Amino acid sequence: MPIIRPSTDLRNKYNEISDLCHNNPEPIFITRNGSGDLAVMSIEALDKITGKFELYRLIERGLDDIKQGKLLSLEESGKRIEALLNE
Repeated sequence: MPIIRPSTDLRNKYNEISDLCHNNPEPIFITRNGSGDLAVMSIEALDKITGKFELYRLIERGLDDIKQGKLLSLEESGKRIEALLNE
């Protein structure tokens, strides 16, 4: 269930909002005049989300390569990985 707080809590209860952000993996929703306005989260939670986006982007790129027939044999893949590790 999402945590929803009024915008005045950002000013009046900053430490409480900060603690909520650090103790919950989901964003805290901030309202303004009763309507949704912001989503606030810890930097750690943001890093986790952006890491997932990067992973999804790389998977999509790999799937596009497969669709285009850009494939390597297991042997060739191993040679390329070994070359990269030896750089």
